[in-house]
Amino acid sequence: MALIAGTQAAAFEPLPDGTTTEERASTARLNAEQRARAEAERAAYEQQLATIAQQEANSQATFAQETADYEAEKARVAAMSAEERIKWEADVAACKAGDTTRCAPPAVPPQP
Repeated sequence: MALIAGTQAAAFEPLPDGTTTEERASTARLNAEQRARAEAERAAYEQQLATIAQQEANSQATFAQETADYEAEKARVAAMSAEERIKWEADVAACKAGDTTRCAPPAVPPQP
């Protein structure tokens, strides 16, 4: 019993820096709890950053695909327009050369 009482008394005796063993143990426990909370918060924050980065990457990929689709459609329409213009110019030249089958029908005057 004297050994136990001696150990308990030693826990409350100040160490050279003025703290007791019990205070140091309590400080160590509190530090460990705070470290665990900080690590959990950091992990949650890093997960949020990863989620945001993934969303941004998805947005950029979607934008790039939509831009490519738009540019492809623009090129397709420009090519189609160029083909139609070439055909029209050929029809005009043929009509002027006497090929009436390639002439446009005469405009119908508006009815009064």
